[in-house]
Amino acid sequence: MRNPGFPGRVGRFPALAVLAILALTLSCSCARAEAVRLVRVIDGDSLVVELAGRREEVRLIGIDAPEGRQEFGNRARNHVVALCRGQALRLEFDEERRDRYGRLLAYVFVGERMLNEELVRAGLALVLPIRPNTAHAGRLARAEAEAREAGQGFWAQGGLKLTPAQWRKRHGR
Repeated sequence: MRNPGFPGRVGRFPALAVLAILALTLSCSCARAEAVRLVRVIDGDSLVVELAGRREEVRLIGIDAPEGRQEFGNRARNHVVALCRGQALRLEFDEERRDRYGRLLAYVFVGERMLNEELVRAGLALVLPIRPNTAHAGRLARAEAEAREAGQGFWAQGGLKLTPAQWRKRHGR
């Protein structure tokens, strides 16, 4: 069967089109990831990084960790410090890049491990999917189910007394 677009060539156009589409897809996903340096950890779901010579606050997508003065708040923060200190970090962005407070919204990777997922798996954060940033919502939900089943972190006591959102409502940020 001859390919009408390329006389004398058999079936190459579809293969080339698939390769071109794949290359565009890969280049788009790479453009949505940024290498950063950790400056400091604010709490279990927020950190400050250096990106392109500027300091930026990053809010981890898809999770809600206990606040600093809330039960498990210090454990969540210390877990982030332990995983990230001295490590190369990579931010992966979803549909919306910033929240209403101007913070970057990202999945944070330490090597191949996603920090957002590691906090949930350790029972130190709840899953909180907020559209349209839900690319890894299923992955995070599976990690939460594993943590509950294994009794990790706050799941060892059946969960938190108040969700982080409930705690903020009562005590403020």
